[in-house]
Amino acid sequence: MEKVAPIDRRKADHIRIALHENVQSQHANGLESIRLPHEALPELALAEVNTQTTLFGKTLNAPILISSMTGGTAEAEEINRRLAAAAEEMHLAMGLGSQRAALETPELAQTFAIARQTAPHALLFANLGAVQLNYDYTIDDCRRAVDMLAADALILHLNPLQEAVQHGGDTNFSGLAEKIAALCRALEVPVIVKEVGWGISERTARLLAECGVAAIDVAGAGGTSWSQVEMHRAPDEYTRQVAAAFVDWGISTVQSILNVRRAAPDTLIFASGGLKNGVDIAKTLALGASLGGLASPLLKAATQSEENLRTTLRAFQEQIRIALFATGSRSIADFKNLLTRGEE
Repeated sequence: MEKVAPIDRRKADHIRIALHENVQSQHANGLESIRLPHEALPELALAEVNTQTTLFGKTLNAPILISSMTGGTAEAEEINRRLAAAAEEMHLAMGLGSQRAALETPELAQTFAIARQTAPHALLFANLGAVQLNYDYTIDDCRRAVDMLAADALILHLNPLQEAVQHGGDTNFSGLAEKIAALCRALEVPVIVKEVGWGISERTARLLAECGVAAIDVAGAGGTSWSQVEMHRAPDEYTRQVAAAFVDWGISTVQSILNVRRAAPDTLIFASGGLKNGVDIAKTLALGASLGGLASPLLKAATQSEENLRTTLRAFQEQIRIALFATGSRSIADFKNLLTRGEE
């Protein structure tokens, strides 16, 4: 049997493929059909619009999440440094890639720890695969991931489809809800659960709320398709064909947000999955999300230059501010749930 690639090689493959191959889902994320209500007479000045928001005790200049991307390689360390520097300077939230590599190979920890070293005040999220709780990972391992970053919260990512189509993937997702619930009770920081790109159903949202998670990142279909990424990594034609069939799989970002609103109305929603700019972020906020997360556009910007990354993020923030202004909204609190008020 062919050996499974080591984690650091897998992380390097993921960066290369995400940057250079077409791994976009063929499933629309639904935001193209969302229209924000334009107000030709907004009765406020653009200078009055405030995009600040507070989450887990920290104030963000805008509800932007630099979504979990990478770690575990020298290239990933530099990417994380650039992303963290931007998060610190602009007061934004940032998630790290899965830290399993660093827990299993401690010399890789610096590729993640660089984020906190670079961004001492930023809102940072640690990250592990939820399925690892079924593969001998403990609550103490989760604490180690949090401590590595002095993180403000822990993301547990759910990726059953990716693991199923990945050569040598970890596919035992049985009984995870009980372990997630135990972690939520024991961990000293909030637990966030996120998909990696195929969305959240009402059933899953309800189950996660019952577990006690602080937030759900819907990561809906419409952005990077990790089955396509695994297709490009496939070691043989059989594995490639299996992965290729799932290019349009999943629940759209918009539908996922609505699913969580219905099934877990008291749970914070983070929205990701094919968001391209600040207007897309604004649309998710108007549907009820508290943060809008982007990965691919920021990964590409960060690999080009630090200045390009900052320019991109500044543009996103200004797009959000103008979206608020053009809908007559003075603040994020005024704007959030704009499209869903009256449905509760």
